[in-house]
Amino acid sequence: MSPQSATISTTDDRLADTDITDAIELLFLLQKGVTSQLIDVRTHEGIVELTGFTSCLLSRERAEEMAKAVRGVRGVINELEIRTPDIPDEELLHSVEQALKQDPATREYNVRCQACEGRVTVEGTLQSWAEQQLVLQVLKSVRGVREIEKRLNTRDEDVTNSDKEIKTQLLELLEWDIRVKPDLITIQVNQGVVTLTGTVGTPTEHDRVVATAYLVGATQVDASNLFVAQWAMEKTLRRQQFTVKADEEVAQAVRDILSHDPRVRAFNPIVHVREGVVTLAGTVSNLRARQAAEQDAYNVVGVREVHNLLLVRIYLPSPDASIKQHIRAVLAADAYVGQYNFRVNVSNGKAHLYGTVCSHYDQQRAADLASSVLGVVELINWTQVGASREVVLTKAASISSKTTTPPASLDPDQVLEQRLRNRYYWSALLHNQEIDLTVRKGRVTLTGTVDSRLERQQAATEAIVCGAREVNNHLHPTHS
Repeated sequence: MSPQSATISTTDDRLADTDITDAIELLFLLQKGVTSQLIDVRTHEGIVELTGFTSCLLSRERAEEMAKAVRGVRGVINELEIRTPDIPDEELLHSVEQALKQDPATREYNVRCQACEGRVTVEGTLQSWAEQQLVLQVLKSVRGVREIEKRLNTRDEDVTNSDKEIKTQLLELLEWDIRVKPDLITIQVNQGVVTLTGTVGTPTEHDRVVATAYLVGATQVDASNLFVAQWAMEKTLRRQQFTVKADEEVAQAVRDILSHDPRVRAFNPIVHVREGVVTLAGTVSNLRARQAAEQDAYNVVGVREVHNLLLVRIYLPSPDASIKQHIRAVLAADAYVGQYNFRVNVSNGKAHLYGTVCSHYDQQRAADLASSVLGVVELINWTQVGASREVVLTKAASISSKTTTPPASLDPDQVLEQRLRNRYYWSALLHNQEIDLTVRKGRVTLTGTVDSRLERQQAATEAIVCGAREVNNHLHPTHS
């Protein structure tokens, strides 16, 4: 864990540490993707310490990300250890190599791996820092990997941007990123080293700014004086960022972010914008590139909607049987969903995924993995969230309830409403949004106003995670 993650605030806008701890523990129980029963959470002056065990590197990373998304958290010290069954070195190496080969973004990368007692060493030369991150994410997802030793170089180390170019590109990307408030950040660059000072609203935003600096070519980033404080979440601080943007400016911002995404860059999508509505056109070689391009566009300030007309074109299509086999292999090797029994059907590259999982996170994880398989042009996800989810939600209700009434005797709609209101209250992103909600027969209706589409989407996602059977999202974004 980098010491930069434990940022300090000089303000007194802090919530009680015990309440923050309770909120994180409840979030771990609700959202899954982590072994909540094996994780201990402690909070001191807004700095959260995670200790205990989790099942894989990806789960360790997810636990940290989830904690950082809680209101009042200023930093996370991640001391979680990986507890996973021993896998023979030869078998683990095969799984790692297959995972890299089957991922459409990493399959052509010049990297080599070694495996020894759960430790994977990866070496090679890549085009950029962003490509390195894609490789590491694939390795973290492989069941049995406890540790990764990175020996990766980038070709752009010999042909770097000038300090002025790094600063200019970083400022532009931050100003157009809907997830960042750049006005309180000062940037200095000296011989490729980026120094960030100022204030951001959340640890998640802090990480986003640091990652963007590496994305534009920083050789090192010093963010020790980039502080986290709740007051930086004030809506008034974003008014300048949300001023009306010209369509061509929005289009160029979308092109810029696509050019920095190695999943998309090679396909050079055509971008048109009319009144804030982005149209993406052209062809890509895999479904995940199509999905990534759409999400990249939605992260740009000024984008109201995205019409994704990108076509997935496979010039040397694989047989459906081969695609099916690869999907099953990717799912089986994954540290999260490898435990489940999935059924896969493929016809002309269109994949149908069936099965039962324990959480919405696992449901989405399975879909993401299947979408990443080369040859899949469309995915229909028929997986269901099983009955065990109701047990988790009932337990969560008993933890979050401040009454002495047993949860079983409460009206289910009241329990869901209470759970969701509590989640919005503790969300760093949503706690200051004007959201009204009603629940009827498990159907959640959201009304009111939020800052942007980012908050609108997150509010609906939280409702599903909390147990909503359906969400009618009538939230109105104040800004694009």
